[in-house]
Amino acid sequence: MSGQVIVVDDEQAIREAVQQWLQLSGFEVRACAGAAEALALVDRDYPGIVVSDVRMPGSDGLQLLDRLLALDRDLPVILVTGHGDVPMAVQALRQGAYDFIEKPFTPERLLDSVHRALEKRRLVCENRQLRQQAALKDRIEASLLGISKPMEQLRRQVLELAQTPVNVLIRGETGSGKECVARCLHDFGPRAGKPFVALNCAAIPESIFESELFGHESGAFTGAQQRRVGRIEHADGGTLFLDEVEGMPLAQQVKLLRVLQEKTLERLGSNKSIQVDLRVISAAKPDLQEEVRAGRFREDLLYRLNVAVLQIPPLRERREDIPLLFEHFAQQAAERLGREAPPLTPGELAGLLGHDWPGNVRELINAAERHVLGLSSPAPQPAAGQSLAAQLEAFEAQCLRNALQRCRGNIAEVMALLQLPRRTLNEKMQRHGISRSDYLPAGGDDQA
Repeated sequence: MSGQVIVVDDEQAIREAVQQWLQLSGFEVRACAGAAEALALVDRDYPGIVVSDVRMPGSDGLQLLDRLLALDRDLPVILVTGHGDVPMAVQALRQGAYDFIEKPFTPERLLDSVHRALEKRRLVCENRQLRQQAALKDRIEASLLGISKPMEQLRRQVLELAQTPVNVLIRGETGSGKECVARCLHDFGPRAGKPFVALNCAAIPESIFESELFGHESGAFTGAQQRRVGRIEHADGGTLFLDEVEGMPLAQQVKLLRVLQEKTLERLGSNKSIQVDLRVISAAKPDLQEEVRAGRFREDLLYRLNVAVLQIPPLRERREDIPLLFEHFAQQAAERLGREAPPLTPGELAGLLGHDWPGNVRELINAAERHVLGLSSPAPQPAAGQSLAAQLEAFEAQCLRNALQRCRGNIAEVMALLQLPRRTLNEKMQRHGISRSDYLPAGGDDQA
């Protein structure tokens, strides 16, 4: 099919003839006998166009035009009349009609107008999609900070998976930002306006885990004085985030599996089934396949949870992000504490880049806060065994990246800023695997 068309005409013979012409030309056609029927098929995201007769009982073509353009000012509407009314044609075009065709007309005249209208609609829809993607990209870059390739890939994967209903397993070390990624999967998807309910499975005593997850009725056990809605039920329509899911007791794993399979749950102390609609995002530090082999995690539940897997890179694998993250967290701490954030010295920056950050982003946040408070140097001790040469290499690479980012990939400006000749700059960028194209603005010229 080469496009979608809604045909509106109260005369059945004309309606069917136009539908047949368009279908023979490869269009997907819906025929409607009146305005109300057509309006029910159109929303702002409708990818096609509308062809409507003007003279119809009830709501005529001009009234339909007004209501369609109220839904979407960019929707092409072609009006058809058998009365040769020039003032009406002028009025229709002023109201926003795409074209006006006088009966009787040839199939070629109609097809020409339909082709042009559909091409306009395609461009409008593509531009809207690009603007939406750009807006999402800007928003997620403010949530998942970083200029490194691993972070670019993670943001791209999050935006793609956010639009799908599949369950996602997030893998990452302690402090790497698993809940932040989970929130982005929720916030950038169709469930964004619904609840995001987080539960740390390792932090809840096994004795109350079932009640916490599934809820309970009054009198279900000693101390249950009133009904309580569990986390799963509270997340209905939205997202349930199970952090440290490897800590979930085996007995509750069985019950969670049943909820995921049947989309229903029963509160503790009740036989009534409650329908739930939710997406489950889980996070784990260890390899859950190893947990399965050790008998601590159910294999069938794992298959339900890891339809898609996101791996968060540790901070030591994206060192070029460290200065940006540190500056961001230091500024946040300064605003919260009512202080100025002291600038980093070259030695402090080298120390940040040389550290392995076993606590990942959480440890970096702590270092930034201490720096603002003036309690200690923000540069932890370099990782054991890391040579001075390695630390200097990391520092030099970061200086190059910072300059390229600041100059938006303009090599002449970078040469002036770093006071380096072109050949030396090229050699250093090549040695560190740095590409100028990564720092050019969107749509920028990639010529040196």
